[in-house]
Amino acid sequence: MIDSAFIDLGIAALAGLAVGIEREWSGHTSGPDARFAGVRTFLLLGLLGGAAGWFGAHGLPGVAVALLAGGAGLSVAAYFLAAQHGPESRDGTTEAAALVVLALGTLAGMGERTLASGAAAVVVLALMEKERTHRLVGSLGEKELRSALQFAVMSLVILPLLPATSYGPYGGVQPRGLWTVVLIFTGLNFAGYLARKALGAERGWGIAGFLGGLISSTSVALSFSRRSREDPELSGALGIGIVAACTVLLVRVLVVTTVLENSVAAALLPYLMPPFVIGGAIVAVTVLRQPKTSRATGEDPELAKSPLRLASALKMALAFQAALWAISFVRERWGTTELLASAFALGLTDMDALTMSMSKLGSGYGQAGVAALAIAVGIVANTLLKLVLVLGLGTTALRKYAGASLAALGAASVFAIWMLNR
Repeated sequence: MIDSAFIDLGIAALAGLAVGIEREWSGHTSGPDARFAGVRTFLLLGLLGGAAGWFGAHGLPGVAVALLAGGAGLSVAAYFLAAQHGPESRDGTTEAAALVVLALGTLAGMGERTLASGAAAVVVLALMEKERTHRLVGSLGEKELRSALQFAVMSLVILPLLPATSYGPYGGVQPRGLWTVVLIFTGLNFAGYLARKALGAERGWGIAGFLGGLISSTSVALSFSRRSREDPELSGALGIGIVAACTVLLVRVLVVTTVLENSVAAALLPYLMPPFVIGGAIVAVTVLRQPKTSRATGEDPELAKSPLRLASALKMALAFQAALWAISFVRERWGTTELLASAFALGLTDMDALTMSMSKLGSGYGQAGVAALAIAVGIVANTLLKLVLVLGLGTTALRKYAGASLAALGAASVFAIWMLNR
């Protein structure tokens, strides 16, 4: 027990030490507006919280409360003293960090080592990224804030109110599950929107394609192929964007399956690794060899759209439900072979609906392997469709780069399917 207490107190002290080092490094402990706590003070506050947690865990809550009250009182008093120097001195970040260190030390003293350590790392990161955080907040406008509030209502208010029961034949309709699909799509849309706004269109079509792949790699292939006709000089950069979008699609599919059904994700990973490695290598080598250019890419049209794209997400959810019905019907009538044929057909037009429906199918006993194979077949079909778009709509330069790269990705997927099912 003694050894365990030493470890708990050590973690509490290290949490305070890490925060104290950051405060010293950032200059908040020196100058005319210096705050009250540095490395030594924060280390002691961590130990104080650790001791309070140990006393509380061993039946002495009064001692724990007294220790925490003393540490908290010190922080509050320090803030009021600093605030007397004027408005510029009313930044309470250091004092708030001291209170957090007390809390994390208490957690460590109570034996919650992992939670305390992880939270301390997050606190230090948040303190160090002050400028970037302020810059990000400054770049957000009314549209982004409204979308964030809408997403919060959709996930925290609407979702819990929906029933989890299924209604109807062929797996039925599960309102809560269907709304979860909507949340996944809107969340991906919002993340892609914020990333594009933070990086800007001027960073290149490769980044735009990578971020566009979070939403729809097929749309990226279609729009970039058309754009290559309008501006042939951009064919190389547009090709990188298409391959990047197709590569990030593999990551997106794996993330969605992991969220919905871990067993399907585990079975799917071997199918995705060969095309992902090839796609990542192609993009990395091309970017490293490409000469830098200062040419602007213009205003990003994606930023004019709704960050959540709720209407699009609702359509995707309906397509998912229709696909789920169709796949369940085919599987009950004809079995696995026809199921794979349906997956190929659906993969041509709607990879997300296929991924969602197969993840749900894979939740059944012994069905994870079949679901993973169906998703892999759909990826081959989707890659074939994008290859057709590039060859039919793109310039000669785009066909040479993106066409050959997509053919390599498709061949890698077919090879993985063959190796895993021979």
